[in-house]
Amino acid sequence: MPINSFLYSIGHGQKTQEEFLAELKSFDIHFLVDVRTSPYSKWGPQFNQGVIESWLQQEKIRYIYMGDYIGGRPQNDICYDEEGYFDYHKMAEESSFKTGLHRLVDANSKNCRVAIMCSESDPSECHRSKLIGRELYFVYQISMNHIVAINKIIRQEEIMKTLTKGAWEPGGNLFGECEPPYFKSRKSYKNVIETSDEIFIPYD
Repeated sequence: MPINSFLYSIGHGQKTQEEFLAELKSFDIHFLVDVRTSPYSKWGPQFNQGVIESWLQQEKIRYIYMGDYIGGRPQNDICYDEEGYFDYHKMAEESSFKTGLHRLVDANSKNCRVAIMCSESDPSECHRSKLIGRELYFVYQISMNHIVAINKIIRQEEIMKTLTKGAWEPGGNLFGECEPPYFKSRKSYKNVIETSDEIFIPYD
């Protein structure tokens, strides 16, 4: 049974600053942890590191950058699979990732209301759920709350059921215990050249 969770996730997507703040405030978030590997957005400059930190501070929300620990696009080649996808099983074994994850666990144990942020609006398409949420759930029994609208969340269990098309369910299914699922990035990064400014590809 998952323990009480004070950890949330949110994606900025194409939201305005006002929409984003409204969602955070509806869950009384005090800390925003940026888990983008590159904390910038051409399509939403209000979410660039430095800019977002400034206006969050005005709202009494502390900004913390942790994309170097638990970002979705590590530089280590060992984290790729044969097809160029990021293998989240391998990424979860990296010492830097474990360090970052433990910081979230520690914050949860202190009842800190924390939201981790990436750019992808849909949590089921992002490493917030596929990697961070998955490890919190199976290693620490913490079920992350994924913010999708004002006063609306999707629990980590529901996302994993969706990603596995019902093959995994909390406590097992009709056929008994389910093996904990592993996931990978939504797209292959094999032979990917730096994207041009004309193409929008959210970070995993």
